[in-house]
Amino acid sequence: MNKEEIQKLIKELIEKTTVKLNEVSVVEDGPKNIWISVEVNEPHFFISHDGEGLQALNHIVHRIVEAKTPSLRPESEHSPEASGEESPLPAKGGAGGGSIIIDINGFQKKHVENVRAVAHMMSERARYFKSNIEVDPMSAFERRIVHEFLSDATDLKTESMGMGRDRRVVIKYIGVI
Repeated sequence: MNKEEIQKLIKELIEKTTVKLNEVSVVEDGPKNIWISVEVNEPHFFISHDGEGLQALNHIVHRIVEAKTPSLRPESEHSPEASGEESPLPAKGGAGGGSIIIDINGFQKKHVENVRAVAHMMSERARYFKSNIEVDPMSAFERRIVHEFLSDATDLKTESMGMGRDRRVVIKYIGVI
């Protein structure tokens, strides 16, 4: 599916919820992610309860785009990547690359900035104490943000550990390389 079709799909889904839609715009955020900004009059329907409605909308859009774009379907439903945890949708042409991220009234952008701030603070702590730092449990989306944010750090390595809702990122100090 192209960006216009995805934009139309999101518009149709939101209109079916009876929430008044003001605007849907596509904003590229680098080669890995496609950000779709949505402005609505009643954002609380999507962003209350820590954004559960927004997460559900993202999940539904990912599944529909996956179903309509055969090249984006997982090779095997039983592969490790298709485990019970929600994973970001690969971008066209990039295996495991990026994703489509829907943002309602800037909620997702603020959330990503907060996760990056936590990642920065914990990475500085790992450097200062020269030890491993465990971050509180996070969703797959949040862990991916931390991994990407710290991917260029030569003195740190990130790893996800734990199971289910207790899965967390461990920031490991490996020294200057």
